Amino acid sequence: MISHSEMAQLDLLEEVVKILTSLDSPERRIERALALLGHEPKKSMTSLKGSKGNKAMPVLIGTSPIMETLQAAIQRIASTPATVLIRGESGTGKELVARSIHVSSRRAGYPFVAVHCAAVPESLIESALFGHERGAFTGAHQRKKGRLEQASGGTLFLDEIGDIPMATQVKLLRVLQEKEYERVGGSETLPADVRVIAATHRNLEAMIQTGEFREDLYYRLNVIPLVLPPLRDRREDVPALINHFLDKFNQENRRMLQLAPSFVDLLSAYHWPGNIRELQNCIERLVALSDSKTIDIDSIPESLASYFEHMRATRMTASAAPQTSSVQQTLPDRLDAIERDRLREALTKAGWVKAKAARLLGMTTRQISYRMQKYQLVEEA
Repeated sequence: MISHSEMAQLDLLEEVVKILTSLDSPERRIERALALLGHEPKKSMTSLKGSKGNKAMPVLIGTSPIMETLQAAIQRIASTPATVLIRGESGTGKELVARSIHVSSRRAGYPFVAVHCAAVPESLIESALFGHERGAFTGAHQRKKGRLEQASGGTLFLDEIGDIPMATQVKLLRVLQEKEYERVGGSETLPADVRVIAATHRNLEAMIQTGEFREDLYYRLNVIPLVLPPLRDRREDVPALINHFLDKFNQENRRMLQLAPSFVDLLSAYHWPGNIRELQNCIERLVALSDSKTIDIDSIPESLASYFEHMRATRMTASAAPQTSSVQQTLPDRLDAIERDRLREALTKAGWVKAKAARLLGMTTRQISYRMQKYQLVEEA
């Protein structure tokens, strides 16, 4: 009778045989087989132009219970080949988590390729993902590898998956189901040897109901769901994040800026609608613009005064609210109300120009648009 260990060895041998008889190049087949057997591939073999191979473990800052649970989940997820769907608000670090999963997986020695789907025009998204053949369309003067081909053996990270057009969703579904695809304008079927990790801040379930997102693709992506917490739900991690970004930007700017404890308290009490990305942007601006070596509430650069005045006013409003109000309104509801009022104020000041409001709030235009939709804000007549 065959033991469990012998059965596992037979399964491993079968996988090695499949790799060695695949359609990949000889170098690629040897490389993949060595990785499956636990050998580190040579860097010269794994390098791909425009992609990133093995890297050090990305640093996830925070020791809050939420973050400890998240890091434990990442380690469990990394050991599986399953597709992952990361959910979370903009700025919560979805790509960083995807990289953490990649470098902890068996595919760590191969490329991690990220595609920010919302930043690629609809007319180019298929070429970006699948590549194209010469003459496939006007301007296609030569064959071009797509991100899928660049990520072969590794991980393909599809950020803002909800922004992929319907026609491309059909082709992506085939990649997940059949593990194959063709370049745009081509007839050769190529193997899709990648692990797909997708991410979005959008409500895909609602998009399915409106016909904007395929239900079958949703289930193929949502094999392992992972939800990232907003920064307001782990405020105890803010001081550590501040120190991390402060060290980073002090080194980049050759400075030794420090923050007064009272100022750190102010930052820690804020609800950070833009999450970690907004906090990073805030610290970078402070380091770049401050004249003082130690920043406190009274020595904030003039160009940032209005931003931090709003932060202080938000803290005072929250602390001045009567204790009984928590019975009628939960903390998330109160924070949403504050965010909505501040957004309306910035939009009014900016003449309802999203780009200007984004600059006032230290956010991106996309974040402004998302929150306008979330709070149903329209220009007042």
